[in-house]
Amino acid sequence: MTQKPAMDDPKPEPQTQEDAQAQTPDALGALEAERDELKDRVLRTLAEMENLRRRTEREIADAKAYAVTSFARDLLGTADNLRRALESVPETARAETESALKALVEGVELTERDLLKTLERHGVRKIEPQGEKFDPNLHQAMFEAPDESVAKGLVSKVVQTGYKIGERVLRPALVGVSAGAPKPTTPDGSDASATDAGDKPAN
Repeated sequence: MTQKPAMDDPKPEPQTQEDAQAQTPDALGALEAERDELKDRVLRTLAEMENLRRRTEREIADAKAYAVTSFARDLLGTADNLRRALESVPETARAETESALKALVEGVELTERDLLKTLERHGVRKIEPQGEKFDPNLHQAMFEAPDESVAKGLVSKVVQTGYKIGERVLRPALVGVSAGAPKPTTPDGSDASATDAGDKPAN
């Protein structure tokens, strides 16, 4: 009996052009999605790095500008004492041309000016609010009093000088605020503004 030769396993049919075209859009879409995702990650990383760079530059600038804050605040007491010493000297004593006291006053004034210039070189400036509108961000009100020469709401007296360092308040200025001109009074001492025209006797 003749044995039939074994048949070889059927070979897979080659992929047709139609099948390749059918798979290409799916593969292309996946690659595009992956590309878009990677692009988005890169853009986000670049944005974060730029924000970090700006924040670091700002922190470095602040550190340079405000590094002497504590030291400068400690020096303000010295500046206050120099000013009190100068204000305690009577004008008559300063006018004495041969007075040893005059030389001492000039020396204290020179020391005060030199100290203020040193503070300014490090970004510390005086707050001089006399006659300016009261600003709670820069000033601390100690009292409010009538003042004919100063409009209401303006600083009428500086009790203690304030200072700023950069754009920050190192110490607010202690001030008195004008309440405006005093109200007129009647001969008996009462407030004339409280008198109502309707209370006047009829003619």
